[in-house]
Amino acid sequence: MPTSLGEGLRGLAAAAPAAPAVTHDDATISRAEFEDRTNRLARSFAARGVTCGSMVAIALPNSARHLECSVAAWKLGAVPLPVSHHLPGGELEAIVALAGAALVVGIDPGDGRPWLPADHDASHETADPLPPVIGPSWKAPTSGGSTGRPKIIVAGQPPTTEAVLSRAPALRIDRDGVFLVTAPLYHNAPFMFSLMALLQGHHVVIMKRFDAAATLELVGRHGVTWLYVVPTMMGRLLRLPEEVRAAADLTSIRTVLHVGAPCPEHVKRGFLDWFGPERVVELYAGSESQAATMIDGVDWLAHPGSVGRVTRGAMKVCSEDGAELPPGETGEIWMRPDGDTPTYHYIGAEARARDGWESLGDMGRFDADGYLYLADRRSDMILVGGANVYPAEVEAALSEHPAVLDSAVIGLPDEDLGNVVHAVVQLSVPLADVEDDLRAHLATRLVRTKLPRTFEQTDEQLRDDTGKIRRSALRATRTGVRPPPGPATMRP
Repeated sequence: MPTSLGEGLRGLAAAAPAAPAVTHDDATISRAEFEDRTNRLARSFAARGVTCGSMVAIALPNSARHLECSVAAWKLGAVPLPVSHHLPGGELEAIVALAGAALVVGIDPGDGRPWLPADHDASHETADPLPPVIGPSWKAPTSGGSTGRPKIIVAGQPPTTEAVLSRAPALRIDRDGVFLVTAPLYHNAPFMFSLMALLQGHHVVIMKRFDAAATLELVGRHGVTWLYVVPTMMGRLLRLPEEVRAAADLTSIRTVLHVGAPCPEHVKRGFLDWFGPERVVELYAGSESQAATMIDGVDWLAHPGSVGRVTRGAMKVCSEDGAELPPGETGEIWMRPDGDTPTYHYIGAEARARDGWESLGDMGRFDADGYLYLADRRSDMILVGGANVYPAEVEAALSEHPAVLDSAVIGLPDEDLGNVVHAVVQLSVPLADVEDDLRAHLATRLVRTKLPRTFEQTDEQLRDDTGKIRRSALRATRTGVRPPPGPATMRP
């Protein structure tokens, strides 16, 4: 018989009740305490109308309570729906209405539905175990994607330990390790990985927000074995003073996994030199989970720039007319899962589908050995005088300049060429002092078509917490033209 996620966690608590389950703000909750707290919280949820199949929206900052809410939902057969606690009221209301959420935790959605504050005291409820129940899904992350319209991605995997942990070995989330949460739990990847780690008996250590120096300190203090990062975090860690990096105790680390955005080559090489190529793994997949590729650092050094071979499902690269392209040619990446069981379904969006294959809008190419190399999102590609320009390639070249802290490359309308390349840059010095040097730097790395026509310096944060750039929003701000409606997608 399948084991419910609640039963799986109860078994861990029974086997080692005093073992640490979650640490946040220097306060550690044991497995037995976590079991009791989630039983009480589940009963508070049930008293407010949560039943099997309900959605529970979790609008909380990173905290132990965030994980407790997911587990409490599982114990009722409900589906956790993580949403950003920074959302304006109208956006939150739209998402919970779309989901038909039975309960919102953290913020009053303003539409009269039941809600609980973050610090809700459930101590008056009984801590007795609840009857085992298996709901319809184990998670339902949200995304505004490239269009800004909310959608919900309901996982196709049932909430059983067998199903949820079936992919843990491939991700190197082994038993009884220490997992560091570095990114917001309302994003799919840290949400998913942290809960899988909890189910594997890990001690989950939660950072309220990412800080490079604090990350190294926590790794040493808690003996972290599994570290999740995105390229933005990797760059910030590499920019720490040499004496800080040299003093860090990283001996406990067994796996560093990065996802979320293309990684500049110099950042990747810096991490491989620092942590060792055998410990660094890169994953490419969508929250929809139709298919995935993976590559470790040893393999990456033999195939630099690749995100690996397909490890789950199937992928192909196609032209605009749907014809499959040969190795070496860049086109749109299409995916399909293994077997006939859907890996997800959308609420509020339609999949971009063709003959049983689906696309998340990403572009790339395979080499002759089956290694995938990403280009950019289909919607982000810039057509300059008939030539395709991929923003990530220009951003990678910009990132090699010492004055560039970050950049986002977009296309702006041009009467002659259709579009021209425009670079929005965060710099350590005024643009006027370095623009000529930037142009000279790029001219040695990019063909003329790909060179930015214009530069713009900004103090604006260009990436979200997962390292993604919403280029459509940057274009809209500068042109006044909103992106056309269409399916929204998100990498983990």
